Amino acid sequence: MNRQQGGILFGGVLLLVVAMGISRFAFTPILPFMRHDAGFSFEVAGFLASSNYIGYFIGALWAGFIYRKRKAFLLISVVINVLSVVLMGLIELYSVWLALRLIAGITGGLIFVLTSSIIMDYLAKQTLTRWSGYLFSGIGLGIAISGLFVPYMEARFAWQGAWIGLGVLSALFLLITVVLWRGLQVHDGMKATKSTESKLTQGFMPWLIAAYGFEGLGYIITGTFLVDIIHNIPSLQAYSSYSWVIVGVAAIPSAPVWTVLMEKFSAIKILFVAYILQVIGILLPVFSQTVWSVLLSSFLFGLTFVGIVTLTTSYARQQFPKQSGAVVSILTTFYAFGQIIGPIIAGKLVGVYSSYKAALIFAGVIVFFALVIMMFGRWKTAKRQAEIENMAVAGAQTTP
Repeated sequence: MNRQQGGILFGGVLLLVVAMGISRFAFTPILPFMRHDAGFSFEVAGFLASSNYIGYFIGALWAGFIYRKRKAFLLISVVINVLSVVLMGLIELYSVWLALRLIAGITGGLIFVLTSSIIMDYLAKQTLTRWSGYLFSGIGLGIAISGLFVPYMEARFAWQGAWIGLGVLSALFLLITVVLWRGLQVHDGMKATKSTESKLTQGFMPWLIAAYGFEGLGYIITGTFLVDIIHNIPSLQAYSSYSWVIVGVAAIPSAPVWTVLMEKFSAIKILFVAYILQVIGILLPVFSQTVWSVLLSSFLFGLTFVGIVTLTTSYARQQFPKQSGAVVSILTTFYAFGQIIGPIIAGKLVGVYSSYKAALIFAGVIVFFALVIMMFGRWKTAKRQAEIENMAVAGAQTTP
């Protein structure tokens, strides 16, 4: 990879920092400060989070229908996204916050899908596909940046200053990307053609889709409330922001690491390991509230949540190479729907039981249930396939 190619890839990384690490996930470390000063409940926080995830769902689907002027559309989306972040610090009105989080979600979904599409196409054209996993390190890098940046800015300018500062930082990343991408030519895409390939509703695929939807519902509870949960444990309050930094640091190499493992082992076996590690990470704070247990929980969460996305979508693409767009769209739809309802359920559980542990237990159980669905579906599909093969052999033997 030469300097120009590396610059274009790095520009893509920076856009994912803006869309995911800042616009989407900076809400997590800012939330405890907002709740303290504005005085809203855990349940209200859940609605704010879900507003963003509804927007992300809309934006991700919308991006699938954009075939022309993708680069211009992407950069305009980034500008609007940056403005939505800045305005979060300038306007203190709940209804406006809901709208701004929705806008941030829509533009974030557009940025994520369009950036991924543009960079993947570019790397494939340059025969540099092996570098594609590094693009998603932008998610972890953005989380780490927001984890470091938020407490520093909040201590000096309150949570409002943290939002404004993150918006300014996002604008800087956008300018850097514009410079790095000045020579990047993005050609119009083509509408996907229907394929006669195996139906997505047959075999193991429906089980994987269902499992992925429950994964979205479970993981997002920790992804939204982790810092606020730790912040409300008096003995661990000083470590709440560090926990989010650990999540980001663990997520940075996650996609490349899991991709390498999938090349050496069965994708389902690697997914099994990733799910188990995530369940442990989610439930650790329920049973142990020490510094090391919380930091380990953060590390395991960061290591697995990007990894499960990478592993699931990569496996699906391998199974349906001619329908990769359709299968990833279906997976994203179920995953995003889970993300929308997860924070709302968590907020209500905390309201009813007056304890964050109820929300974490629910999240851990749901992710484990997702794993059970996936493994049962794999077993049932393999059993059915074996029966079909046995019937075929028996038929061949009886044929004169």
